[in-house]
Amino acid sequence: MIAGKAHALHKRVDQLCTRAIRWAELKRKSKAEKRLAITVFSFPPDKGNVGTAAYLNVFSSIFSVLKDLQKDGYNVEGLPETSEALIEYILHDKEAQFSSPNLNVAYKMGVREYQKMTPYAAALEENWGKPPGNLNSDGENLLVYGKQFGNVFIGVQPTFGYEGDPMRLLFSKSASPHHGFAAYYSFVEKIFKADAVLHFGTHGSLEFMPGKQVGMSDVCFPDSLIGNIPNVYYYAANNPSEATIAKRRSYANTISYLTPPAENAGLYKGLKQLSELISSYQSLKDTGRGPQIVSSIISTARQCNLDKDVELPDEGQEIPAKERDLVVGKVYSKIMEIESRLLPCGLHVIGEPPSAMEAVATLVNIAALNRPEDNISSLPAILANTVGRDIEDVYRGSDKGILKDVELLRQITDASRGAISAFVERTTNKKGQVVNVADKLTSILGFGINEPWVDYLSGTKFYRADRDKLRTLFEFLGECLKLVVADNELGSLKQALEGKYVEPGPGGDPIRNPKVLPTGKNIHALDPQAIPTTAAMQSAKVVVERLVERQKIDNGGKYPETVALVLWGTDNIKTYGESLGQVLWMIGVRPVADTFGRVNRVEPVSLEELGRPRIDVVVNCSGVFRDLFINQMNLLDRAVKMVAELDEPVEMNYVRKHALEQAEALGIGVREAATRVFSNASGSYSSNINLAVENSSWNDEKQLQDMYLSRKSFAFDCDAPGAGMTENRKVFEMALSTADATFQNLDSSEISLTDVSHYFDSDPTNLVQNLRKDGKKPSAYVADTTTANSQVRTLAETVRLDARTKLLNPKWYEGMMSSGYEGVREIEKRLTNTVGWSATSGQVDNWVYEEANTTFIEDEEMLSRLMSTNPNSFRKLVQTFLEANGRGYWETSQDNIERLRQLYSEIEDKIEGIDR
Repeated sequence: MIAGKAHALHKRVDQLCTRAIRWAELKRKSKAEKRLAITVFSFPPDKGNVGTAAYLNVFSSIFSVLKDLQKDGYNVEGLPETSEALIEYILHDKEAQFSSPNLNVAYKMGVREYQKMTPYAAALEENWGKPPGNLNSDGENLLVYGKQFGNVFIGVQPTFGYEGDPMRLLFSKSASPHHGFAAYYSFVEKIFKADAVLHFGTHGSLEFMPGKQVGMSDVCFPDSLIGNIPNVYYYAANNPSEATIAKRRSYANTISYLTPPAENAGLYKGLKQLSELISSYQSLKDTGRGPQIVSSIISTARQCNLDKDVELPDEGQEIPAKERDLVVGKVYSKIMEIESRLLPCGLHVIGEPPSAMEAVATLVNIAALNRPEDNISSLPAILANTVGRDIEDVYRGSDKGILKDVELLRQITDASRGAISAFVERTTNKKGQVVNVADKLTSILGFGINEPWVDYLSGTKFYRADRDKLRTLFEFLGECLKLVVADNELGSLKQALEGKYVEPGPGGDPIRNPKVLPTGKNIHALDPQAIPTTAAMQSAKVVVERLVERQKIDNGGKYPETVALVLWGTDNIKTYGESLGQVLWMIGVRPVADTFGRVNRVEPVSLEELGRPRIDVVVNCSGVFRDLFINQMNLLDRAVKMVAELDEPVEMNYVRKHALEQAEALGIGVREAATRVFSNASGSYSSNINLAVENSSWNDEKQLQDMYLSRKSFAFDCDAPGAGMTENRKVFEMALSTADATFQNLDSSEISLTDVSHYFDSDPTNLVQNLRKDGKKPSAYVADTTTANSQVRTLAETVRLDARTKLLNPKWYEGMMSSGYEGVREIEKRLTNTVGWSATSGQVDNWVYEEANTTFIEDEEMLSRLMSTNPNSFRKLVQTFLEANGRGYWETSQDNIERLRQLYSEIEDKIEGIDR
């Protein structure tokens, strides 16, 4: 027995040494002989999705990287002249007809060869049968897709494999890679003989394969797959949690890349017309034309579907003069919210830093946050003080629709943009690039009399703004500007490929933490025991109180007894534990830090101090949160169980109330009944609802709900240390059946509800309705802390805001179209994710689909551009419209449906190369 263990240990040490030696060999080998395997992702499996990565124009970036490596002495023989040609080489089999439905086959691997090179192949047979199987296979051989250029192989990573199989999705708590997936990595290491693999963009499937959460062994699939190849991984700078998983589970050296600069959404069509009407009203409201303009504002607001967000009087109803301002103020506040919402425009290309004017929006948002630890006041706060107002009061008044506050906030916002634009312009050259920032800053800050922001503000009502506070702020913004336009994404890659040290740096939101910049760093996260911080708890309290108030308004003055919410890994890293703090404040406990700042203990807050009942929670932790914050899951579980055991009246302690009821119903102890912290089984991720929706491989909503329950009902138990996650579905279902509200957080302008599938994948709104005895649909809320003015909106309001600012916004979709092939896929993805929200929550208005159809299908010119740029993604877009109608989420005319069916048939023929 001991000899066996010693042999296993020796074998493991040998493996780890081999991996280290392979990294060291990168220093020794010449650039011309080095072999590099670039791996792109394809998800969901469809040719229109080859090269998926968050915020990244993958093929333009690969082209840019290869051009640079070629210049540096790497052998990239046969590299085509354009990124478009590069796409064609990989997407189309050169031996097939022009409109080939197959990806280019780089290698055919026989079954014997595969088994010889893949020592763990037999372990895959339990899930996938004997090789070659039917994935990445022609029935006899396993197929490796990709294309080689000199010593560089660009390969397409196979997908998980169970996306199109509803039964596997439903029952698979944890699977294994399929034979085609294993064959890909065997090819890269043992046939192509890669010196390094470069995973291109956020994120693929390798690091999410089953195995231990941390401390991989040679029976964990990520370890088996990557073998001994040095793994370099381009990762979005704003995603430290998943980057950490890539480091822990696939030994990646991550290199951060910039997310596209965020711009304001702006206004278009009827929304722009509304803005003009409101301007007219403000100048003419005291004349006889006032009532007439208000009437036009109301009818235009209805045409723009704003009546779902703002309570509008009936058309033709006479409105007293003093109420007119409030009606106009509420509409004005809503269109201001739309206009100023931040959205990343286009997709990033590796090695292209933003221009100066692209950097302005980022600086405006950095300037909007108070930073008391650095003694920096926010620009909106400085400007509000100039006119004798506190910015928080202005935010509150604007939220209520008080016209003078909405207008003042508009003036503050415009003045902030103007002052920062004036500052940035002074550091730019004629091409709009920021150059010699340090020298120019010295001259700008050196004289004091003609500071550009002072010059700008002198022409506004804020001309008396505090000069010292402005100077401190703009000195900080100058440092940030240097970081925003710096760029080391290509430089760091070349260092990594030479086996050199890549400087580490934090990942996260560059607006909250500018130290994330410049990109090109080896991403790290934070000390998981240091959260939630004091500042995060302060922000958490604000959101919880607003959530409770909002639910009371929507629910006849009653407090919510239970809130079902999600904890995400990335969000808690970016905000230093804000959503974790929200859970603690809901149940009425505060974290207690030790002398080293580690949070390992909580204490109850008295009911007197809390001023409301303790709210029960059902916490759904993402698989990434579970991996990174197991200590905090322990803290949460201890906190909930402690609250359940407090000797308090049940009408003031809903945790105790429900735990007692559930203990009696299930015949278990109160502590077990108070289990509230759930996630996936160890080594498993997501509920798979996102896979089912993305692949249209689900029968009905009940099936989606079963997926959620079967994969998300694994409980953490602080009373069983080291036991990992154990299934406890009965308690999970009973706890969810008491939920009055579901809740998620948005903490960054880059990712919103329809940008990624994770949010709807974790949404239990329809499921809770199904579990509740009264069948009542819970309220669904989303907190938005992306700006200084935190909001709690309903899920329906947030989906509408997302649709208006992204999917239906010319500024957004034209920005995407400028990225070509990848841009069409991004448009299709937003529509698919919108259908996901219909499936899990039913909170998508019919007009969203109708307007999307008008924008992308009825406009002949747009339709033609989409079809010619990425026919596969356009086919999926058309299919998604038809599916939304078929599943009852979109009511539209029969003419529209016939047109879509005809289009689908046309594009199928085009893709298959059939001429009718």
